[in-house]
Amino acid sequence: MDVASIRQHLADIYEKEQSWREAAAVLVGIPLETGQKQYSVDYKLDTYLKIARLYLEDDDPVQAEAFINRASLLQAESKDEHLQIYYKVCYARVLDYRRKFIEAAQRYNELSYRTIIHESERMKSLKNALICTILASAGQQRSRMLATLFKDERCQQLPAYGILEKMYLDRIIRRSELEEFSVMLQSHQKALTTDGSTILDRAVIEHNLLSASKLYNNITFEELGALLEISPTKAEKIASQMITEKRMNGHIDQIDSIVNFENKEILPSWDKQIESLCFQVNNIIEKVTQHAPEWMAQAMEEQMVH
Repeated sequence: MDVASIRQHLADIYEKEQSWREAAAVLVGIPLETGQKQYSVDYKLDTYLKIARLYLEDDDPVQAEAFINRASLLQAESKDEHLQIYYKVCYARVLDYRRKFIEAAQRYNELSYRTIIHESERMKSLKNALICTILASAGQQRSRMLATLFKDERCQQLPAYGILEKMYLDRIIRRSELEEFSVMLQSHQKALTTDGSTILDRAVIEHNLLSASKLYNNITFEELGALLEISPTKAEKIASQMITEKRMNGHIDQIDSIVNFENKEILPSWDKQIESLCFQVNNIIEKVTQHAPEWMAQAMEEQMVH
C-alpha cells in the first residue's frame, strides 16, 4: 500500500469520527503535484474536492475555496461526469459559505436541471438556489434570478415560494412573515453582518427599500424607518449605501431628512402583477384539465358556441 492509499484510508477514519480538519490535513499531505508518482487528473480532482468538502464541514470556507481553485484548473480536463457534478456542488457550496449568494444561486439552479442527479437532489439544489437568491443583496442580478425562479413551476412546491413571490412582485415583506423561512437556513446563513443584523434581515431590508423606491417619490427617514422596521438612522445609512453602489436610484436630502427616489418603474411592476395573475390562471387551467378533462372539454365547447 503506497503513501497516498494510507493517507486516504486514515482520512476516511478521521471523517467517520467527524474530525474534519484532521481528515483534510492528512489528504493535503499527499504529494499530488510534487511527488515522483504521476497521479491521474481524476484522482487529483477527486482528492482536491474531498479536501474542500472536509474544510466546509469544519466551517473553514477560506481553505475550502483554496482547494476548489486548484480543482478548477483540473475539472476541464476530466471526462468523468460524476466528478464534474461533484465539482459543481462543492463550488456552489463554497460560494454559499463565502456569502457570494447570487453566484451560488446561479450554480445551484444549474444543478437543479442536471438529469444525471436524482430528482430529490435536484429539488434540494433548487431550494438552495431559492434560499441564496433571497439572501443575496438587492439589485439587478438578484432581480434576474428572482424572475428565473418565479417562472420555474417547480418552485411552487417549495415552502419559501411565498417569500419568492413577494420579492419578485416588489411587495413589502414584514419580519413576522420570515419565521418559516428562517428555519430553512443553515448555520453559516444565520451569521451577523457588520451592523449587527442577520444576513436575512439585511437582505429583506434592502428588498423593502427597493420596493419603497417604486411606491414613493420621496419619504422621510422617520417614515422609512417605520416602514422597514428599523431606526431612521439605520434606514438612512442603508439607503445611502444602496444609492452609492448604484443598486437604487435616488439621492438623500440631509437638511430635510428625506430620501428622494428617481426613475420609478411603475409599468414594469404593473406588468409583473399581470404576469403573475396570468401564470396562476394557467396553472389552474392545467390542474382542471388534468383532474376533470371531460368537464374542461365541455366548457371549451360551450365557450366556442358563445
